[in-house]
Amino acid sequence: MRLTLRTFLLVLALCTFGGTVSAQMWELGGVGGWGFARDATVTGPPGSAETGFDSGLAVGAIAVNNMHNYISGEIRYTYRLGDAHVTAGGTKATFDASAHLVHYDFIVNTSPRDSSLRPFLAFGGGIKYYRGLGVEQPYQPLEEFVLLTKTNQITAMLSVGAGVKFRISEHIMIRGEFRDFIGPTPDRILVPAPGNKVSSWMHDFVPMFGITGTF
Repeated sequence: MRLTLRTFLLVLALCTFGGTVSAQMWELGGVGGWGFARDATVTGPPGSAETGFDSGLAVGAIAVNNMHNYISGEIRYTYRLGDAHVTAGGTKATFDASAHLVHYDFIVNTSPRDSSLRPFLAFGGGIKYYRGLGVEQPYQPLEEFVLLTKTNQITAMLSVGAGVKFRISEHIMIRGEFRDFIGPTPDRILVPAPGNKVSSWMHDFVPMFGITGTF
């Protein structure tokens, strides 16, 4: 698992920094926001339930290569807090959890890179590294639907979104954006009970604000 993660990071770094450095415009900075995950549905003999991850803080770092006037590339890391849970019939079981997101996005800007206002669309992909951090108990409420476990799991992830950048000085930009991180349900963290099925895909909606320095 470590080798897979390191290999992926190396590929992303090459995509971002492997081109010609001269005559390029770069941005480095940080972003932060709040994630709202959409639950997956569990169905089976006991009935139906909802499982997923709680809303929570999302913070991260970003490196941008404005390689062309209207096309950019971004490599990003985001740390996402949000406990795992399963809910049914007014009962909710939770388990401490978090996730690390690493992805590369292509950015289509609607104005040149020296503009003071730059709306943009983003699309790309990467990985989401889930971590179950709680303490497992002999009995978990609603375990007849889903068992919440203390384990790690890496899944593929799509990233789509839109936003806008504002230049507030020659070398400082602020940004607001909305991202949807889409990926398969981590079935080693949210383990369906025998005979149950969990919907395949999950969405994590994350509005974010940030600041970058340009050079």
